[in-house]
Amino acid sequence: MDRLRPRERPAFSGFTKAEIEKMEKLLKESGEQLLNREICQRIAKSFNRSSGRAGKPIVKWNEVHSWFQNQQQNVPEASKNVPMLTKASPSNGTDENLEMPKDSSKAGERIPDSLEAGKLEFEARSSKDGAWYDVDVFLDHRFLSGEFEVCVRFIGFGAEEDEWVNVKKSVRQRSIPLEHSECHKVKVGDLVLCFQEKRDQAIYYDAHVLEIQRRLHDIRGCRCLFLLRYDHDDSEERVRLRRLCRVLR
Repeated sequence: MDRLRPRERPAFSGFTKAEIEKMEKLLKESGEQLLNREICQRIAKSFNRSSGRAGKPIVKWNEVHSWFQNQQQNVPEASKNVPMLTKASPSNGTDENLEMPKDSSKAGERIPDSLEAGKLEFEARSSKDGAWYDVDVFLDHRFLSGEFEVCVRFIGFGAEEDEWVNVKKSVRQRSIPLEHSECHKVKVGDLVLCFQEKRDQAIYYDAHVLEIQRRLHDIRGCRCLFLLRYDHDDSEERVRLRRLCRVLR
């Protein structure tokens, strides 16, 4: 989600073996469509949330883009005629569609239309740290005390991190990174998803905008400052637009 300033090149130690294998598989299946910026952002985001990147530098979207671009330049033209991603295909760097079991654990129950396979991409809030993570797949569903819950697997995490979450409170359509030109859309009082970069992980938390310092944009893009209060611990922080995502509700 983090956006680089023009001509700025971060120190980067390289992709892990698992990340390279993932990108090679995606390249074989999806071809030039992977050069799309949004898709590269989704892939980088999934890598950064993986336990395999703990303690390693954050992957930037343009590093993913450059890797795909370099690989395609080394592939003969005849082999580039590969299928493109369809609208129903995931654009988050995973090779699985959003799936829900068709069998219900209780007669008369049905899966909400909004959670059916391939329609939307989702994020879910973990009860362990209160942060939001991209959903890889819905594994199961149930009704508990009158509330609808789903068992989710997060992108970049194994089965040991699967969680049951409340659909109404902790599942929503994936938030969208804000572009520099969209800063005017952010208002005081808005709910946003904010990226927090820590030493061993990248985490996304809900926050509300308390104050906005509007500044003139320059070659680097938006220079406005946003004072936020995080919902999970009431702490406050001033951040740039590049760390914010628009919450879809």
